Amino acid sequence: MANADERGTTERVLTLLGLLQQRRIWTGPELAGRLGVTPRTVRRDVGRLRTLGYPVHASQGAGGGYQLGPGQDLPPLLLDDEEAIATAVALLAGAGGAVAGAGDAALRALTKLDRVLPTRLRHEVRALAGSVESFGGGRTPVDPEVLMTLARACRDEVEAGFDYPSGSEVRRRRVEPYRLVASDRRWYLLAYDLDRDDWRNFRVDRMTDVSARSWCFRPRPSPDAAAYVQESVASRVYPHQARFLVHAPADTVRAQIPASAAVVRPRGSERCEVLSGAGSLDFTLMHVLLLGHDFEVLDPPELGSRCRALAKKLLSAGATIPPPDTKKS
Repeated sequence: MANADERGTTERVLTLLGLLQQRRIWTGPELAGRLGVTPRTVRRDVGRLRTLGYPVHASQGAGGGYQLGPGQDLPPLLLDDEEAIATAVALLAGAGGAVAGAGDAALRALTKLDRVLPTRLRHEVRALAGSVESFGGGRTPVDPEVLMTLARACRDEVEAGFDYPSGSEVRRRRVEPYRLVASDRRWYLLAYDLDRDDWRNFRVDRMTDVSARSWCFRPRPSPDAAAYVQESVASRVYPHQARFLVHAPADTVRAQIPASAAVVRPRGSERCEVLSGAGSLDFTLMHVLLLGHDFEVLDPPELGSRCRALAKKLLSAGATIPPPDTKKS
């Protein structure tokens, strides 16, 4: 029984450590509720983490609670100084570069490492990161420091500000940052725009003068970050949107269309709905036509007349070419 109890305590302490890495500050009752224990047990587990070298700070009063802070030394059995520097530099390069599918994971790991990285190592990490570059296609490169500033603001639930182009002007935006989302081409920030009183997504590579404030906010009910950004990038930013019912499995169609070009939703096992946008309805129509599957127009209604007009043009274009010869019996 003692071994089982020890395993349970170890698992609970590791879960507590993970919670402290996810958010800037937790109250005792919040942690007790998440762990299913009493506040007294939380205090004991915090003591265990401190014994292991994790700098868990506690504060009293309104806005107080437990938080994981940077320590004088890295916690034992994790990374030594050289390993920590090498890991942070590699993560910075991966987060800001063009390694498809790796940037978001690198940024999550870097955000956790940033919580416990001693101050003396931060300067070395920044100096070495400045000597790392990448080349090749893929995601549009962004400044890793900008990503880290936004990631910290999301993690700590504090307001952020940045300059952002709007038409021919560049305006200051004040937001409550929620999530960073990596597409196949770019990084986006999903945030609540305080001046426009609505959710917005912003391209990180277009931001300048990015900063995080100390003003905390209470998170609002939010949309699904990845789905919201994908739908916005694939359709809402364009003057024309169209929906199609494609007679092919969703996985098949997703393999044919970049995620930034269309949203593909399954409609049973053999059909799917495709939502896309473009500068003209004809372009969306031809894009779906070239997939090579049977399909139906769902929206908008005027796209039906465009189908007939394009079909007439195609028939007319091929009318001057005689059909292939067929051998007579």
